[in-house]
Amino acid sequence: MRDVRNGLNFFFKLLAWVYTGSASMFSEAIHSLADTCNQALLALGISQSVRTPDPGHPYGFTNMRYIASLISGVGIFMMGAGLSWYHGIMGLLHPQPMESLLWAYCILAGSLVSEGATLLVAVNEIRKSARIKGMSFYQYVIQSKDPSTNVVLMEDAAAVLGVIMAASCMGLTSLTGNPYYDSLGSLGVGTLLGAVSAFLIYTNTEALIGRSIQPEQVQRLTELLESDPAVRAIHDVKATDMGMSKVRFKAEVDFDGRVVTRSYLEKQDIDQVLNEIRQVKTPEDLEAFMLKHGENIIDTLGAEVDRLEKELKQRNPDVRHVDLEIL
Repeated sequence: MRDVRNGLNFFFKLLAWVYTGSASMFSEAIHSLADTCNQALLALGISQSVRTPDPGHPYGFTNMRYIASLISGVGIFMMGAGLSWYHGIMGLLHPQPMESLLWAYCILAGSLVSEGATLLVAVNEIRKSARIKGMSFYQYVIQSKDPSTNVVLMEDAAAVLGVIMAASCMGLTSLTGNPYYDSLGSLGVGTLLGAVSAFLIYTNTEALIGRSIQPEQVQRLTELLESDPAVRAIHDVKATDMGMSKVRFKAEVDFDGRVVTRSYLEKQDIDQVLNEIRQVKTPEDLEAFMLKHGENIIDTLGAEVDRLEKELKQRNPDVRHVDLEIL
C-alpha cells in the first residue's frame, strides 16, 4: 500500500515539475521515487529475515532487515540527496522562470495529508513497541529495535518536512518572483534526505556490528546465574542484541563441584554405592568405580547447564541463544 502511495506521489510530483519547472518539486518527486524503491527493498529484507535457520546460517537471517535498511539509507543518500543537491545547484547557476504553481501546491497538499497520516501511524506503532519494552520513544528509535518501523518513521518524517520546506520555498518564489528561493528549497530537501540517510546508515551499522543489550538487562541475567546454588562465580559475560528482540547470551561459569556432586548423589541409591565401594579391592576396581561415577557426574553437570539455559530463556523471552562455558 505504501509503495502504491509513494508511486502515485512520484508520478504527480513529476508531472508538476514538468509543468512548472520547479527545482523543489523535482526534489520532492525524486524523494517519492526513493521512498518507493526503498520500501520495495525493505519488503524484500523482511521476507528474507524470516527464513528458517539452516546449517550454513545457524542463527537465522534476522540481520537481513538491518542489511536492507542500511542499503535503503545509502539509496536515499545517493538517489534522493545527490539528485536534489545537483538540481538545486543547477537552479542557482542557471535560474529559469517558472509557470503557475497552483497545481504544484494542490499536489503538495495531497501529499502532505497522505504522508502525515502514515507518519502518525508509525509514531503510534513505535510508542506502543517502546512501551512494551519499557523504553522511551527516543531510546527505541536510536537503538533501532525494529529497523523496518524506523525506516518508515524516518521516511515519513522526512516526507512531511520536505513537503513543508518545498511549499514554503515555492511560496517565496511566487511572492517575490525570485527563482533562487525555489532552488534553495531543492537544496534543503536534499540536506534533509542526507540527514535521514546518515541516521539510517549509523543505526543499522551499529546493529550489524553486534551491540550489547541494556546494562540493566545484563545485570538481571547475571544475577539469575549468580543466585543459583550450583554456580560459584561467572566471568566474561556477553549479551548481544541479534535484532528483532533476539538476544544471544554467553558466559563462563564456575560451577560448585560439591553442589553438583551432591545433586548426583541425591538421585543414587546410597546403599548400592556403599556396596560398590566395599567391593573395591584393586587399583583396577577403583578405576572402574571412578570412571563410572565420574562419567555420571559429568552428565549431571551437563544437565545443570541445560537447566540454567532453560531458566534463562523462560524468564527472559528475548534470550534465544545461550552459550554457557564451564570453567
